[in-house]
This record gives sequence, C-alpha cells and structure tokens, in this order.
Amino acid sequence: MPIHKIITKGKVPVKIYTDEIDSAAFQQLYNLSQLPFIHSHIAVIPDVHVGKGATVGSVIPTLGAIIPAAVGVDIGCGMNAMRLSIKAHDLPDNLRSLRLFIEEAIPVGFNMHKQDRAKQSTVTGLAVGLHSILGKHKKIR
Repeated sequence: MPIHKIITKGKVPVKIYTDEIDSAAFQQLYNLSQLPFIHSHIAVIPDVHVGKGATVGSVIPTLGAIIPAAVGVDIGCGMNAMRLSIKAHDLPDNLRSLRLFIEEAIPVGFNMHKQDRAKQSTVTGLAVGLHSILGKHKKIR
C-alpha cells in the first residue's frame, strides 16, 4: 500500500495511506506528531477518523512512554498498563503460548462489558467514596 501523503510540520512525520481524511482527524494527527515521545513516525491507515484522545486508525509508536488507552476509549476497550517484574530475557523465544493464555484469561467483546467482574472487596472499599459523590450529584432526569 503506497503512502498518499506525509505531514511534515510536526516533530515526526505522519505517513498517511489514504486520500480520504477529514480535517478534524488531520488536526488530531498533527497534534499527536508534536508529542516529544513519539518514535520515528505515525502511520495512518485508510479507515482513519477522529477519536477521543487519539486518531482511530493510527499507529503511534513511542519511545520511553506507553499510551495504553490512546485508541480504544471510544468503544470502551478498558485497556490497562501494568509494570511487571519480568524482563525481556525472562520471556520465551516464542510467545504463542503466552498470548493464548492471556486471550483465554481476559474477557473480550461487547458482551463482556455487560458482566460485573469487580471483586466484592474492591467494590466495598470504594462504596463510601462513591456514596459521597452520588449524594452531591443527584441524578438529573
């Protein structure tokens, strides 16, 4: 797939692989290209459109930073970043079995958002603060 356009005004180039991009997405990509931790370039695929926080249909490589919810906030992906004690040399050469384990253990899909998976101990600990907030902000109908 050929690059159709490159935005070169930012700190890194934005390589766009489509001719069709709306002005809001274009501006959002330009804004992303200004961030100091973007590595190399931003790639933009043909289904690009403006998103919450970052442009949907973009690949945003970083150096020294992780953006766990740059894309996905729009559909409630519920992404999370976790610091682990393992290092790269602790991992096996082939990550297939690890990936399959993760896919089996972590619920995915729209139907999973309807299930209450929170631990009771977590919910109980948050209840006091939640009741205080709800008391101050009555539901408007």
